Amino acid sequence: MSKQYKYPKTKKLIKQLKPFLLTYKLVEEQYWKEICKIEKAIQELTGIPDIELFFCDNEFAGIGNGERTMELIHREELENA
Repeated sequence: MSKQYKYPKTKKLIKQLKPFLLTYKLVEEQYWKEICKIEKAIQELTGIPDIELFFCDNEFAGIGNGERTMELIHREELENA
């Protein structure tokens, strides 16, 4: 027995939603460009070449670096500083 959805997936619904996917992609691309600008500014300020904003489960978790030559600074530490 398959579940009966109140709003079934149809070709019409998919066609209606597709433009929103395209809009989302543009917004996401702009978002990551802005994140890269922030990371570049942090790199220039600190002199740590690979320092970056760290995300976990699509949420900002802290600032660290890929080589792990610095201890991760957790979001809570930054917020409470």
